[in-house]
Order: sequence, then structure tokens, then C-alpha cells
Amino acid sequence: MAKTLAEQFVEILAQAGVRRVYGVVGDSLNPVVDAIRRTDAIEWVHVRNEEAGAFAAAAEAQLTGRLAVCAGSCGPGNTHLIQGVYDANRTGAPVLALASHIPSGQIGTGFFQETHPERTFVDASEYCEMISDPSQAPRLVRVAIQHAVATSSVSVLVFPGDVADQPATNPTGTGGYCPPSGIVHPTEEQVRALADAINAAEKVTLFCGAGVRGAHNEVIRLAETVHAPIGHSLRGKEWIQFDNPYDVGMSGLLGYGAAHHAMHEADLLLLLGTDFPYDSFLPQARTIQVDNNAARLGRRTALDLAVHGDVRATLEAVQPLLDRKQDRAFLDDMLRRHHRSLEKVVDAYTRDIENHLPIHPEYAADVLDDIAADDAVFTVDTGMCNVWAARYLTPNGRRRVIGSFIHGSMANALPHAIGAQLAYPGRQVVSLSGDGGLGMLMGELITVAQQRIPVNIVVFNNSSLGMVKLEMLVDGLPSYQTDTPEVNYAAVATALGLHAQRVEQPGEMGDALRTAFAHNGPSLVDVVTDPNALSLPPRITGEQVRGFALAASRTVLDGGVGKMLEMAKSNLRNIPRP
Repeated sequence: MAKTLAEQFVEILAQAGVRRVYGVVGDSLNPVVDAIRRTDAIEWVHVRNEEAGAFAAAAEAQLTGRLAVCAGSCGPGNTHLIQGVYDANRTGAPVLALASHIPSGQIGTGFFQETHPERTFVDASEYCEMISDPSQAPRLVRVAIQHAVATSSVSVLVFPGDVADQPATNPTGTGGYCPPSGIVHPTEEQVRALADAINAAEKVTLFCGAGVRGAHNEVIRLAETVHAPIGHSLRGKEWIQFDNPYDVGMSGLLGYGAAHHAMHEADLLLLLGTDFPYDSFLPQARTIQVDNNAARLGRRTALDLAVHGDVRATLEAVQPLLDRKQDRAFLDDMLRRHHRSLEKVVDAYTRDIENHLPIHPEYAADVLDDIAADDAVFTVDTGMCNVWAARYLTPNGRRRVIGSFIHGSMANALPHAIGAQLAYPGRQVVSLSGDGGLGMLMGELITVAQQRIPVNIVVFNNSSLGMVKLEMLVDGLPSYQTDTPEVNYAAVATALGLHAQRVEQPGEMGDALRTAFAHNGPSLVDVVTDPNALSLPPRITGEQVRGFALAASRTVLDGGVGKMLEMAKSNLRNIPRP
């Protein structure tokens, strides 16, 4: 019997190293799903919403660096899928999304469930094409895979279900694609100009994003040479904050410490591997940017110099050309200011919280950070859970933190955790879920229960859309429709067969987490937290805060807490004594 296009498609996915496809079965997808059923190479992961499937694929792709795949059937299946596809594309996850279509002979007639996915997904992906004839495959499948892997983005392939069931007409081939990405080296002229600028500046600050992954030692060596404080974005935190005696915290919506001051008071700001989007936090002057993607250079701030290169390769090249600076007054001043900034707010956020009722979410996050494994993968819901992750999850070079940090989607944490856990079945995965996010895609608890995926779900349950409520309060509006009825998520999880516990007393927190993490299977800890736990720093005025972004800034711009203070104290020991 001749091989069908669907069978050829699955065979090519297996050649590309794909292990699983996340999706919801449906008529236009049936040929592909059946082809997966008949192969041992790829597993179909049945999620409850196609959006969740795209989130799960994105998490797998981010953690493994390999291509991951999700799928949605025609019509509503595609429109559910697109939300997670948008998020994966903006995050830079190499994902291939299959958007199946109505029967080819019915396209353009207003047929049942007709949409036009080849148009719909264009803005949500970097590559989107339709296969209307089996002769186009396998070439288009390989092109889509290469595009996703090479550009760390989403490719979308559209094909009607009846076309997927037709005989393949071209040979599949044996692969020969998906080579490792190359390293971008800057030109000698750029390296020399970078060295000259650093040598000429008296006060240098480094601001690091996710692009410093793999360059930790080189960044620290540069900071040591020129006595530069190091700030970071939220996505850069996990790659640069650990073992960093020059850390001055984070800038941006959830920032804390002295990073903002260090960036604005420097003679030269080096943006290293960051596409930091919040231009109001950048000095808009005296800036050099280093990035391996030339399209990002200068799009957030005016640059004195743009350097197209991998961060590690660039710093290795420039280091021999640098003069060692003698004056470290600027660095020491920023380290002291960073410590004072944290110390000023720590007492306000932590005083007697181990006895506070309802439980302070800060306390719950701090206990979680202590108990979680040293190589845990944390998936973080958008909203206040982002705040707790930014403040309390301590990076060490082995832990990972995955979230919707660019697209800002609700409900991402649990489906992200599903993809992370399936990619690393022996690794501890912890979902920091807000009750609003969990409620939005609560059906994925069934996915976890059905497949016994051993994720650890920690629900910060304040019966409120906390960040939205804060937006309204900061804008002088009464909060409206932000509070929800109290839901016992532990009871829901128990009914589904998960190990679950509801925590209402602070003293129960540690034991509940240890028991959940030791459980051989999925678990949920439902922590009832105080919806009014946040205090607003007084120095940010009402005129300066408008909308979500600046509302979040008002809440936590000066609010780093927990172990960040201990790190700051440790770094003060690096200041030479007179």
C-alpha cells in the first residue's frame, strides 16, 4: 500500500528528532493522528485545549533546543491553537505547528468550520505555507522545519485532511538538515571600536538578557576588568545572577535594587544579549548593544555603537584589548545602593509573615525556593506569579524558569509544565500557577491526571486577578470584576486522582511542599494567599503610572526581597576596605 502524505509527514518529523505532538484530535487531523498511532517513534499527547498544546511544545523546545510540534484541526481547533503559537513565536521557541484545513474541494465555499489558516497564522509565525498537493512534500515540510530551527521561531504548515490522506508522490529522503547553529563573530573593526569605547569610559554598566546564556564567565571577567556593576532583565536573571559579585539587581517592570540607577548614571551602558522592550527604563544615550541578531540592534534605544556578534565570542575578542581600570568607586557605590535598596523594603515585606493570615505569597514563594530541587524547572504564570519568581526563585546555573515573559499570556504555567515534564521525566518541574491562570485552562489537570505526568502544581490562590486589581487601584479606579469566588483547587485535583493538599496555615507550607515533591506522580498544593499583601513604594507618583506596565513598576521597581538581600550583603564583602 502506498505511503500517504500524513505518513510521510510523520516520518520526516521522526527524522528531525521530534518525540511527541501535542494537540486535540479532530476529523481533518485524523490521517496524521492515525499515522502517529502506527509509529513507535512519536507520541501523541492529548491536551484539552490546542492553546495548551502550543504552550507545552514551546516549553519542550526552549528546554531541549530541539524542534517541538503541536497541531490543531480545522476551524476552532486552529483558532484555539493560535494563542499558544503566538506566544511560542514571540518567545523564540523552535516549534512546528500543523494547522489542518477543511476538504480541499470545499475551500472558498463557506463550508462547515471554514477558516483560512494560511492567512490566520501569518502574524503568529515566521513561516506559514499551505500544502495543497502531495508533490509539495517533503520539501515544504523540511523547509518549515529548517525555518523554525534556524530562526528559533514558529513555522506553520497548513494542509487539508483529504490531501493528507492522498498517496505521497515524492521520496521522503533521509534527512540531512537541522545542523547546530553557528556562532556569529563580530568584525575586527567592531571589536576595536568596542574596546576603545570601554577604555574611554570612566563608569561602565553591563545590562544582560537571555543572550548571555553560555557567557557567564566572560561577562564576569569583563565586569572585573572595568569594575562594572551588572544588571539584568527578567529573562537574563537565570543566566547571570548566580555567582555574580557585581550584581545590582533587575530593571524593568518587575525590577529591584540599583540596576536602574547604574544604567542611568554610567558613562557607558553595554546591552549584552538583550532585546529589552521597555525603552522608558533605558537612558536613551551612551549605549552600545551586542547581539547575535542584527535585526534587534538599535530598535529599543539610540546606539553609539552596534556590535553584531555572539556575546561570548564578542567578549572573548575584546578582552585582550581592554585596559584594567583602577577606580572602582562607581561599582562600590552601586553595590552599596543595591544593598540599601533591598534592606529598606525587606522588613516591610517580610515582617512576621510566617504567622500572617492569610498566608503572605512572599512567604510561600520563599519556602518554595528553599525546598525545590537545585535543578528544578519552574514554569510561571503571568501576573503576580511573575513577581514572586523575579524576587524569590534563586538562580544557580542549573535551574530553569519558563514563562510568557514577552507575550504575557494568562494560564501558561500548567501547560508549560506539561511540556517540560514530558521532555525531562526525571527532573522536578514546578508550576507556579495563579488561581486565575489555572482556572482559565483547568482542563489540563485532566491531561496531567490521565497521563500521570508527575508535575508539581503550586497554586497561589488569592481569589483575585491580582495584577489587574492593582492596575485599577493605581489608576485611581475601584477594582471591578477582579475578585472570584473561593475555589478549593485541592478538592478539584483530588477528585481527578491527583495528590493534593490545601494550605491555609503558614506552618503547614513546608511539609505540604515536601510531601508533594516526594510523591510519585502529579501533585497540587493549593496555597490560600493574601490578596492585599503588596505594599506600594511611595516614591513613584500617581502621575508616573498608567496602565499595566507602569502599575507593575510602581509595585516592585524598588522591591527586591528575600535572598536577594543576602546576595547583596555577600557582594559588599568584595569592596576593598581602606
